[in-house]
Amino acid sequence: MKDLKSLTIEEMEAFLAEDLQQPKYRAKQVFDWLHKKMCGGFDEMTNLSKELREKLAAKAELRDVRQVAVQESKDGTRKYLFALGDEERIESVFLPHDYGNAVCISSQVGCRMGCTFCASTLSGLSRNLTASEMLSQVYGISKDTGVRIDHVVVMGMGEPLDNYENLIRFLVLIADPNGQNLSMRNLTVSTCGLTNEIRRLAEEKLPITLALSLHAPTQEKREALMPVAHRYPLDEVIEACRFYFEKTGRRVTFEYSLIAGKNDSEEDAAELGALLAGMNCHVNLIPVNPVEERGYAQPDQSAVLRFQNKLEKKGINSTIRRGMGRDIDGACGQLRRRFEE
Repeated sequence: MKDLKSLTIEEMEAFLAEDLQQPKYRAKQVFDWLHKKMCGGFDEMTNLSKELREKLAAKAELRDVRQVAVQESKDGTRKYLFALGDEERIESVFLPHDYGNAVCISSQVGCRMGCTFCASTLSGLSRNLTASEMLSQVYGISKDTGVRIDHVVVMGMGEPLDNYENLIRFLVLIADPNGQNLSMRNLTVSTCGLTNEIRRLAEEKLPITLALSLHAPTQEKREALMPVAHRYPLDEVIEACRFYFEKTGRRVTFEYSLIAGKNDSEEDAAELGALLAGMNCHVNLIPVNPVEERGYAQPDQSAVLRFQNKLEKKGINSTIRRGMGRDIDGACGQLRRRFEE
């Protein structure tokens, strides 16, 4: 069965012509139903004949997500637990901002990177998501909230660059002018530092934002928090980020989760400033969402402000992320894990 929602218009034209003997214009009609109208079934495609809809249903499938649970925060954040066709479960988050509506989506079921501050990786990796399953998170949230999604962050469960081909396909489809037509400048991809894939992404020259999950200023401290650092040394990761900026002209964002007593001292801030010196970058400081199984705690506000102040004295731009959704299993993977238990 053809995964219809994962096809580009060109691929859909070829499928409809070769498998269903349909004219070229039918592909644009089907694409419009799937990606602009965000339809959930072939029966909704009312400008197609019943015969064609039946042929599509026999040859193709519409991979979608099913809402299992949703938690709404007092700040408007919504956290979704979605079931996939095989009953695997993933998380997505809706984040209303003054500048527009954002969603954070998952790229894998679980994760194999092993970051010690993240709940997503506690059960390991089950499988990659298809482009259609990534798109369906965005479409499902848009339909549930009744608003257009303006920004998409691939920073939920999983390591996006560990699912490279499906990620690229998702980015191309969500930005297609015949569909949602999101500006690629409003798309952000997070990675824990897969250097070869960062360089490969740079060569794609897509005007998206790269966000590196850094979380420590030295190789030793990063290894303690992120086992993936043993395979991808910090100096190589930073060099790959410099390469990304050279190729795309896009400023790199560094995500830095502040964990009390682990990476939040003024000395850590000074080392981070030295590490990023001379880079066109931005540091997003994130007081860690506590995860019961990990035993990590947030630093107090004064420690966060001291850290930021030290960074700025080193000439590094930074912001403190507003703590959204902390009252609704805010950390990635927590809601899924609670339902599993």
